[in-house]
Amino acid sequence: MNSNSFLIKGWAITLISAICALAANDANVKYILISYISVLIFWGLDGYYLSKERQFRALYKVVAGKVDSAIDYSMDVSSYNNGKNTWISSTFSVTVWVVFVAILLITTIIMCLFIYG
Repeated sequence: MNSNSFLIKGWAITLISAICALAANDANVKYILISYISVLIFWGLDGYYLSKERQFRALYKVVAGKVDSAIDYSMDVSSYNNGKNTWISSTFSVTVWVVFVAILLITTIIMCLFIYG
């Protein structure tokens, strides 16, 4: 799950760079909207994978404390969807929102330079 988060952040930066390259040729407001929507989608997806990772870690902690005969080998993590393991709380965790807010700010600055500069 951690590698998914890394790949999502990399794809987000790659896509925004490509959109900025397109915007350099043709200063258009539509590129800003496309970049914001794509960053928000990647942000939500990264939060989803982080919430799943936290849920599986919670499941692992419970299973690791059990005796071998008491383990039922269920991979159902729905009961671990509480507190900081929810999708919303993972989306706004420091490790996720700092990166994507920085991407949004940099995108805004670059697009303003293309349009107004």
